[in-house]
Amino acid sequence: MRQSPLVVVANRLPIDDSVAPDGAFEWRRSPGGLVSALHPLLRHTPATWVGWAGGTGPAPALPDVDGVRMHTVPLTGEDFRDHYEGFANATLWPLYHDAVEQPEYHRRWWEAYQRVNQRFAEAAAEVAEPGGLVWVQDYHLQLVPGLLRGLRPDLRIGFFLHVPFPPPELFMQLPRRAELLRGMLGADLIGFQRAQAAHNFAQLAAKVLSLSATDRRIAVDDRVVRIGAFPVAIDTAEMSALAARPEVADRARRLRQDLGQPEKVILSVDRMDYTKGIEQRLKAYRELLASGDVKVRDTVLVQVAVPSRDRVGQYQILRDRVEHQVGRINGEFGRVGEPAIHYLTQPFDRAELVALYRVADVMAVTPLRDGMNLVAKEYVAARVDGTGALLLSEFAGAAAELEQAYLVNPHDLDGLKQGLLAALRAGPEDVAARMRAMREHVAHNDIHAWAASYLSALEESGSLVARRSAPR
Repeated sequence: MRQSPLVVVANRLPIDDSVAPDGAFEWRRSPGGLVSALHPLLRHTPATWVGWAGGTGPAPALPDVDGVRMHTVPLTGEDFRDHYEGFANATLWPLYHDAVEQPEYHRRWWEAYQRVNQRFAEAAAEVAEPGGLVWVQDYHLQLVPGLLRGLRPDLRIGFFLHVPFPPPELFMQLPRRAELLRGMLGADLIGFQRAQAAHNFAQLAAKVLSLSATDRRIAVDDRVVRIGAFPVAIDTAEMSALAARPEVADRARRLRQDLGQPEKVILSVDRMDYTKGIEQRLKAYRELLASGDVKVRDTVLVQVAVPSRDRVGQYQILRDRVEHQVGRINGEFGRVGEPAIHYLTQPFDRAELVALYRVADVMAVTPLRDGMNLVAKEYVAARVDGTGALLLSEFAGAAAELEQAYLVNPHDLDGLKQGLLAALRAGPEDVAARMRAMREHVAHNDIHAWAASYLSALEESGSLVARRSAPR
């Protein structure tokens, strides 16, 4: 078994479900998300990615992708239903996103979560070289750090949570709260998107596990676990270079023509998820059309909503509601050849997505709660001409960094409408000044700075653990 100095452990492998004619796989890069964050780091780093390939049954053998070894973990149909659709996405996901939808609790889901986390931990233990680094990702695998430490105490283990971590009063609802906390505390370093999340975690470690905890360090037996905020970033240079390509600029011009050459284009790019605030955004837009503040001939909304977790009942209901809203708005306010909303559910390749970013005069990123939202940062990086207005939810992690965006509370419909109008009506000087400041920020705080910050902190954590564990 070939072993690697760096092992990334994540629920999914970062590959497309389809295979190219030459038999090769490609990186699966949806708008924002885990793969977009880690892809630039791993292209030139000897590494193994441990994850699920997407189907049920025996784990397929997959070739390396961009030099990264793919190590598949099998899931049965029952695992997929009870671990992925169940505990991960019907218990943890809604709870961690402010219980926007009511979390469900079932004992068989928890049993599946334990079972699958054990399988991932064993796979990571198998492929990590002695003294190597294992970087566990996200809420699907919160037990893996603790399980892996039991199997391979020689490893340095990092854990990063890409989604929000809830306040204690919400987390305390979990029937298995202590086990989840202990699982995460198997890591040497636990990274969060925002400082408030680290604070929440420290409070819970003290309250539930009676550990000595600050917002930076938690004492666990003979170890010290470091915690902190490491806001995830993008490959700003890659995004800007792609946006500057002549063929992407030409595609953006053709897209604007296809949209009817409106004065203003509003763009939203989301996964179809109830945390993204799609329904609230559509309602606000409808009211602006009804009041006459926005007119179809002058302004068009492009809503990209990539399907997600289609088998989960809440997501099926959401998609039906969104499509009903879009149909109603187009029926009331659209004209022949001039829909009020262009609604797209197919995934876009990277160049097409960046062309859309270049078309958008206003980028509306208004989730009800989001760990970071890399789409907001991608939009800023893609605006190589220094124009474009970003309408951003206060409850996206990106709001703590992109302070010059037009910030809104997506739960406040009137405030959301006012923010959208402010972005649409802003003068070019104001728009340029805001965009310049945001572009400087994403340039200086890119994916390489994020990785260096996290990995250097993990190195320091390893030294701290070694000092604490050394014989006296």
